[in-house]
Amino acid sequence: MKPEEPKNKVSFLDDNKNQKSNKSNQLLDKKWFFPAIYMTVAVCVLGMAWWYQSTKQQDVTRTSNPDVDTVLPVEEVPTDNLKQISLPITSDPTVAKVMDFYDANATDAAKESALVKYADTYWPHTGIDFARKNGKPFDVVASASGKVVRVEKNPVLGQVVEIKHENGLTTVYQSLSNVRVSLNQAVVKGDVIAEAGQNQFEKNEGIHLHFEVRKNNQALNPNDYVK
Repeated sequence: MKPEEPKNKVSFLDDNKNQKSNKSNQLLDKKWFFPAIYMTVAVCVLGMAWWYQSTKQQDVTRTSNPDVDTVLPVEEVPTDNLKQISLPITSDPTVAKVMDFYDANATDAAKESALVKYADTYWPHTGIDFARKNGKPFDVVASASGKVVRVEKNPVLGQVVEIKHENGLTTVYQSLSNVRVSLNQAVVKGDVIAEAGQNQFEKNEGIHLHFEVRKNNQALNPNDYVK
């Protein structure tokens, strides 16, 4: 007759399972267990982020040209098929140019004189400024016929008027006062559109006109277009 196995017998496999379970519970009870898990996951995530950023940086490096001057990107626009425009001022001998356009190909002295300091930063000058010798206001005229596409008061640039012309150019007039035109109004070359005023961006210049020539929202050198 085969002896009966004791009812309280525990198999070898069950014993191993219990030991493993006890060890797992002991690990979970350790105060350092979950922080260690979090640190491991964090290291993995940071490592993947670093690798991704490094890869993107390599892509940028391969497609970038370090010799390109990014201070003032200038778009080459042919001027042969563009009509000449006039100065945005009347023939008043007391009104003169006080700041020129920043030309990256100019001399160091010329480039230095075409920088505007604002908010502790030097900005390349994107137009031409005019002022009267006695510091008083003067009339600002449309440099070419066209349609007024912008009239607004900007807290930094002062009152602004933009006129779009048939040749694809847009002339910009900033630091104005007593604006006499309205949005969508048609103007003729030589029409008085405002008076020179002041703005915060070029506060040190006092009463003056800031004039720009643009094409496709790219600032161009007005000297290449004004006759």
